Amino acid sequence: MPEDRLPSRAEDFSEWYNQLVLRAELADYAPVRGCMVVRPYGWALWEAITRELDRRFKATGHVNAGFPMFIPKSFLEKEKEHVEGFSPELAVVTIGGGEELEEPLAVRPTSETIIGHMYAKWVKSYRDLPILINLWNSVVRWEKRTKLFLRTTEFYWQEGHTAHATAQEADEETLRMLDIYADFAENEAAVPVIRGRKSDSEKFAGAACTYAIEAMMGDGKALQSATSHNLGQNFAKAFNIQYLDEQNSQQYAWTTSWGLSTRFIGAIIMVHGDDTGLILPPRLAPTQAVIVPIWRKEEEKSAVTEKALQLEQELRQTYRVRVDLRDGLTPGYKFNDWEMRGVPVRIEIGPRDLAAGTVALARRDRPGREGKTTAAWDGLPQSVGALLDEIQLALLARAKKFRDDHTQDPADYDGFRGAVEQGFAVSWWCGDAACEEKVKEDTKATIRCIPLEQPDGKGRCLVCGKDASRKAVFGKAY
Repeated sequence: MPEDRLPSRAEDFSEWYNQLVLRAELADYAPVRGCMVVRPYGWALWEAITRELDRRFKATGHVNAGFPMFIPKSFLEKEKEHVEGFSPELAVVTIGGGEELEEPLAVRPTSETIIGHMYAKWVKSYRDLPILINLWNSVVRWEKRTKLFLRTTEFYWQEGHTAHATAQEADEETLRMLDIYADFAENEAAVPVIRGRKSDSEKFAGAACTYAIEAMMGDGKALQSATSHNLGQNFAKAFNIQYLDEQNSQQYAWTTSWGLSTRFIGAIIMVHGDDTGLILPPRLAPTQAVIVPIWRKEEEKSAVTEKALQLEQELRQTYRVRVDLRDGLTPGYKFNDWEMRGVPVRIEIGPRDLAAGTVALARRDRPGREGKTTAAWDGLPQSVGALLDEIQLALLARAKKFRDDHTQDPADYDGFRGAVEQGFAVSWWCGDAACEEKVKEDTKATIRCIPLEQPDGKGRCLVCGKDASRKAVFGKAY
């Protein structure tokens, strides 16, 4: 394989992913084991994600705040399931300012505990509820096996934390945020997802119920792309978040938490990328179109460059666009470079285009001649906009088809084993944790979620044969 080529997805999907993250300059390995440096291009993609999520959060009444990264270790010990769930991943500070601390401090793995402490101070009356706060921060979980974006010791995310007066309000909030994540994933990232509830063994430590959106990657594996937790009154009781209701009676609040992290960048890479590099959905791409001027003779350079810059000025009023004026590089090198970076549309302009009053448009999702068209200068912003919209829809349709083609409803357990090697198995499950564990032992697949949308009727558990009233999505996961 030539050095300038990526490994193919078919021959080594994992190495294809690793090399692509590095060569597209999304991220690099940090000197601290398991940590990553998010490079400017990767951060620009994360900014696009945060922009679209933040807009949705604020439209539903949520506000942003900041909480410290250090949490008294005793806080985590107040909620039994929570501390058991996070203890193996905790990073703990015992020395500060050259002296041993009176109490060890956990480096934030998630913020439910310190949020609970503060909400207990702020909530006194039903009039103080609901509290709808979101945080943009980083957290630390001491992972044993790491992979850039997908699982790192420190990662960036948003974590929402809300408190409510009733169980119904908390449940509505949990599902509302799940829907927001699904809407973002499909309409902005062109990543189709399944909305569902986690089994008890897979739910968040300390939650009453966990919901998630699950996506299928390009190798058939699942990626938990975002989660929304109904915490019930578990953290309210642990941290004494109480309020006086309208009848002047003391009540515990109902709380939720929800989050999406930089691992979603990994989802975008693995769902859309090909053997040439990234393919970014237009609505999130840091650069939506790149203009590449082409000339052979030096006397052609000035006129071609001038027109390219003029077109950039017209387009940048609506789109994220740039002109590639790098010296000493051939047009072919520039084409390959922007294809590696996944820019949705490439605009080529040369001497012949100047004479004809046109440009060549190349769409990243369809390499080669199939993806090339010609457009006139007059109306170019409309032509580019229509093409970006078409690419966005095409990426979602292609990803849905791949997922559907790799999802089976097997007739028996042998068929089930084969299905989870290729993608998802959607099968009847009796709800018994023993059947769930047997699947995990036999196949290394887990219940990704119990879809909110369920078929009518009942069936028989594919593992034990007992009556079952719901289907679950099984698959191997990152």
